[in-house]
Amino acid sequence: MHVTIETIELANQLLELASDQDYKIATAESCTAGLISATLTEIPGASASFDRGFATYSNEAKTEILEVPVEMIEQFGAVSEEVARAMADGALKHSRADFAVSVTGIAGPEGGTEDKPVGLVHFAVSSKHYSQSHSRKIFAAMDRENVRAATVEHAIIMLIEAITRKHYVAME
Repeated sequence: MHVTIETIELANQLLELASDQDYKIATAESCTAGLISATLTEIPGASASFDRGFATYSNEAKTEILEVPVEMIEQFGAVSEEVARAMADGALKHSRADFAVSVTGIAGPEGGTEDKPVGLVHFAVSSKHYSQSHSRKIFAAMDRENVRAATVEHAIIMLIEAITRKHYVAME
């Protein structure tokens, strides 16, 4: 997996922001299988803000570890907004984190359909402080490695935006 220097710099920025506000972060990863966690822990001192990562590649892991309902996966598919949102909520629930990001997608080279092409990734961020957010990206014309690298970068950006309160609404 090739993570760019820019992504490492974003990870460092994220961890500094989290540390400054005494926030903890968790990840719930399907298509990246732990690469977001690995990227964050490339930064010395990450343990001050990174709580834990859940690599939930299989549907069973999503249901057993993060409590994503089986019926939800059956109805919408593992690569869906609904499952991404449930994964982020599950990571928040099963950690000591203030913010949790989830990713579920089709990195390829196979597995895509007309409705869900290779490169499709759903992201969600859940927080104890703000309402949940979701993002859907299609990283087209990329190979598997680059889809996963782009997914890591976008997930980190979403966490930065959440912590800096960009695009988020405070919970009542």
